[in-house]
Amino acid sequence: MALAPVGRAAGVLANVAGVTTVRSRGRSRPAAPPAAGEGAAPRRSLLRRLSVPVAVLAGAVVLGGCNAPTFGAFRGATTQGRDEFKIWVGFVITGLAVAAIVWGLIFWTVLRHRRKSHDEMPRQFHENIPLEIIYTTLPIVIVGVLFYFTVVTENEIDAVSSHPAEIVHVLGYRWGWQFTYDAGDGRAQGVQIATTAQPALLAQPATSKEYPQLVLPVGETVRIVLTSADVVHGFYIPEFNFSRYAQPGVVNVFDFNPTRTGVFRGQCSEFCGLYHSEMLFSVRVMSDSAFQHWLSTEQVHQAGAGTGAAS
Repeated sequence: MALAPVGRAAGVLANVAGVTTVRSRGRSRPAAPPAAGEGAAPRRSLLRRLSVPVAVLAGAVVLGGCNAPTFGAFRGATTQGRDEFKIWVGFVITGLAVAAIVWGLIFWTVLRHRRKSHDEMPRQFHENIPLEIIYTTLPIVIVGVLFYFTVVTENEIDAVSSHPAEIVHVLGYRWGWQFTYDAGDGRAQGVQIATTAQPALLAQPATSKEYPQLVLPVGETVRIVLTSADVVHGFYIPEFNFSRYAQPGVVNVFDFNPTRTGVFRGQCSEFCGLYHSEMLFSVRVMSDSAFQHWLSTEQVHQAGAGTGAAS
């Protein structure tokens, strides 16, 4: 008889345990956290798969060179202009790559670390030494590489040949241009081309006969000796990707190596007074045989008429 209470108490405890077991079986259990590195592996695999086509595409753009987009620039009608175009394309592609990385990281951060719950606190950290080293040294490396190619390209553009085929003395004055031809050894050839129009707002194309035309042989080295008679002028040929100041008291010397024939517009790029807009000229690049014929014709014509302006 003394064991009855004990038996009833044991039964009650068993019923309670049964109810608890049933409730625990019906309750949803939280998912176990993923193992360390389990979620990162697919992401790393995806990055590896994407890195190959991205690298191939970037290499194709860089190595394509001539087939790269112009990004608003001219491809260059001289050897020097082509060098200028190459560095322009390199700078723009580098800038776009940096912009893509920066904006990509910004959008990835916004989406990856957006607030998902009012009660969730993102993981906090104070520093990341490897990441800080990367984003400190990488810009320095990029700037250093760009600086190196800038110096190399400038030296190539400013290099002057010791044996030019022709020497042209270019004189800028208000408001026109004068081109005087010498042989490569410095002998005068008796040919001078100059602006024939009086200062006026003609609003004519640069190839109009009122403006002088600089004639050059294709595939030959032509030395330009640039000076100014009065104020600072800008000797600018857009399709040559070239501009240089004509300054009084200063002689600027540089070479042109035209690579294709055609007629190209030139102008003064430095405001020099009332008729600055009329300081136009054109450049005609022709074959060497055609240039020699033009030169001999001008020599005969100007020798008979007296050295002076010709169109």
